[in-house]
Amino acid sequence: MAGKFVAYVSCYTIGSEDNNGIRVYDVDLEKGRLKEKEQVEITNSSYLRVSHNLKYLYSITDLGVESYTIEKDGRLELLNKASINGMRGCYLYTDYEDKYLFSAGYHDGKVTVLRLLPDGSIGEITDEIYHKGLGTAAGRNFRPHVQCVKMTRDNRFLLACDLGLDRVNVYELNHETGKLKETDIIHCDQESAPRHMQFSKDGRFLYVVQEQKRAIDVFSYTVGNNNIPDFERIQSVYTTKDPKAMGVAASALKFSYDFRYLITSNAGENSVTVFDVDQETGLLTMNVSLPIAGEYPKDAALLPDNRHLISCNHESNTMTFFHFHPDKHTIVMNGPEMAVNQPNCIIIHEVS
Repeated sequence: MAGKFVAYVSCYTIGSEDNNGIRVYDVDLEKGRLKEKEQVEITNSSYLRVSHNLKYLYSITDLGVESYTIEKDGRLELLNKASINGMRGCYLYTDYEDKYLFSAGYHDGKVTVLRLLPDGSIGEITDEIYHKGLGTAAGRNFRPHVQCVKMTRDNRFLLACDLGLDRVNVYELNHETGKLKETDIIHCDQESAPRHMQFSKDGRFLYVVQEQKRAIDVFSYTVGNNNIPDFERIQSVYTTKDPKAMGVAASALKFSYDFRYLITSNAGENSVTVFDVDQETGLLTMNVSLPIAGEYPKDAALLPDNRHLISCNHESNTMTFFHFHPDKHTIVMNGPEMAVNQPNCIIIHEVS
């Protein structure tokens, strides 16, 4: 596949003398490996997001969020920092016009909206919404935990996964004021713990990975004559070969570069699962589910050639590399592991 790519990997820095929470790597598509080119000083980079215009990168940090210009070779230049007026976030997303940045707050159950300026820097907070209610009165699922935020591809509604309340809140975005108005709630199964979301390339289907249910729920998405969004569940598939396995939690959810495959991961059994995606129906079929030679694969990604897979293993402080053989339904180890401190997420980005 033509093109030059870099990989951005976010890392926790807590408990380490290394304060470089973002690592930038050149991607070798032929070998399916990464070569480090830059380290960026930032504390506890929980999650990264590249703007839809591909010019800027945003990161969560202890004190809020930071913005960076993406240079031609993929290196990062700090633009500015901004507060989210709350506890450290866990997920970021922008609307499709890159006018607003959304932050998900796991610890305080909050959705924060910040205005983005024309130069890519982060402006003021335009809205803050605290989720309210009680979930299952057991373990951590007894209060709101906003785990993920995502815009519909028509750029009309913001969805917020609440892992603690087993639901996805749907908000209409006012593109002038940056305010959110709740319009719907997608109720998930009890104790399912919705964690991450993805939309299909054409925006017709929503995929929600359920951490405790260890499944991906697939929803069709339409907007009715009353301008109210409608989400109908059309499929639920387990992320593991053994859905009854104890101590397993689903984690990542990411499309391949061409949207042919959907990748998820499973902590506990430490595996990565790749699904084939039917482009017409939106339905998923498991292609492969195998171990990744590391602990807690918090994120995983296929390289743009669909021949190589990378797993970010948070607890073993490693990234592991594999050849992906979709026709044989297998992944095969591709060289030695790479050391990286507490990796959280990986983004593959094409550079000029």
